[in-house]
Amino acid sequence: MTTPVYLGDEVSAAGYRLAGLRVHVPAPGTETAALADARADASLVLVSAAVAARIGADALRSALAGIAPLTLIVPDLLGHVPVPDVGARLRRQLGL
Repeated sequence: MTTPVYLGDEVSAAGYRLAGLRVHVPAPGTETAALADARADASLVLVSAAVAARIGADALRSALAGIAPLTLIVPDLLGHVPVPDVGARLRRQLGL
């Protein structure tokens, strides 16, 4: 496995690049393929919430459930797309 990868907008990507991550700003319609490519050779994949919203549900679910590489959704810079609240989802499913 290699350097962690960030998939997201250009401005956030600049910051992640400075932090040492490889970055990719996927063109509209290529988000699912970009995720698959990142998962093929990265040790960690960070996906902005905005990009995650445009990835196919099955591909995203599979990536988030996988153990390696760890894939996480991070907030997008402008906050237009909220990050999923996993805790609230689990509480709903458990009836709490």
